Amino acid sequence: MGIDQTTERPPRLGLRRDGLDPDPQVTALRETDGTCPVTTLVGHRATLVAGYTDARIVHGDPAFGFEGLPLPPGESDADEMVRRRAGMLLALDPPHHTRLRRMLTGRFTVRAMKALEPRVVAIVEDALDAMEKAGAPGDLVADFALPVPSLVICELLGVPYADRDGFQERAALTLRSDLPFARRAEVIADSRAYMATLVARARRDPGDDLIGMLVREHGDRPASEGGIDDDELAGLANLLLVAGHETTSNVIALGTLELLREPAQLAATRAALDDDVALGHVVEELLRHVSPVSAGFPRVATSDVTVGSHAFPAGTVVTASLCAANRDPALGEGLDHLDVTRAPLSHVAFGYGIHHCLGAPLARVELRIAFRALLRRFPGLALAGGPPEYRHENLIHGVEALPVTW
Repeated sequence: MGIDQTTERPPRLGLRRDGLDPDPQVTALRETDGTCPVTTLVGHRATLVAGYTDARIVHGDPAFGFEGLPLPPGESDADEMVRRRAGMLLALDPPHHTRLRRMLTGRFTVRAMKALEPRVVAIVEDALDAMEKAGAPGDLVADFALPVPSLVICELLGVPYADRDGFQERAALTLRSDLPFARRAEVIADSRAYMATLVARARRDPGDDLIGMLVREHGDRPASEGGIDDDELAGLANLLLVAGHETTSNVIALGTLELLREPAQLAATRAALDDDVALGHVVEELLRHVSPVSAGFPRVATSDVTVGSHAFPAGTVVTASLCAANRDPALGEGLDHLDVTRAPLSHVAFGYGIHHCLGAPLARVELRIAFRALLRRFPGLALAGGPPEYRHENLIHGVEALPVTW
């Protein structure tokens, strides 16, 4: 049983949110084991699923992939689309995905992130120093949630700090659902052109950053021989820049918003600040509850495939609501409510399967350090404005600003 598919509905249903909650229509879809047609961020017509098990199958079953995904509306150059997807791990199937991910895995292990922690701590403390010096009230988004992950990923990739604002602006534009297709293509081209300058610099003088490492270790061979080419380097760097700061920054902002709205949850979080295990539970619950990525990248059924009670013929484009999946009673009880003392659940905030977020260990380190430092620095932290202005139908959910005082 599903929602009546003949009824006209908002084109971005998979991206719509009701505050932090899934859109009520998407929740109803999950509860009735239904599917419905939607339009994705780039304009694909797709079928939306909303249950936890269905989301894991769509993301984890090799019967769903990206080969054969039709060109988005307004696109006619298939070769250019292939070039534009080069290096974009989230839109690649094996063996290309396997080859590139293997090159990066060692740089995102828990051990590697442990070595990065002192620098993350310094970046967080510097941002809090600047907030404190400027005085209350402040905007937690602009003053803390955005710059901290941005600086971390800039350092990881070797992006000059002076270029941070430019890439943030391009990333935000790329994720907007109301951006015309022509303008989106222009922004993506600008982003890749900028990344190409970083790649060219690394080719001349590879540093100790991630791009330099890839050039030194894999850049002397073409992709066909297990190496990596310039288009792939640029695409990979662009993906990591967008994914590495947008998702984490919005969990910081939205997570803080929820904690400040719920005194009991804030008190429980403060009680967990000296315990890495307990604070890790807080981070996992905030990731699940916030679900910054509203819907997964669309995939195409490469053969006839059954997902739960749904049969999808080969060629069907399917996407999953991650925020609805993370509230599914199949995953646990009472999941519409935040409970930072909850034992961690196997949420899909980072996706699932071979495309599970490569940077998840980095995000967890940043979130743990950021929440601990923020709540210790400002014991009286409180909301200072009216209702927040949420992003409208973005792939990555967030708030435009979060006025706070202390």
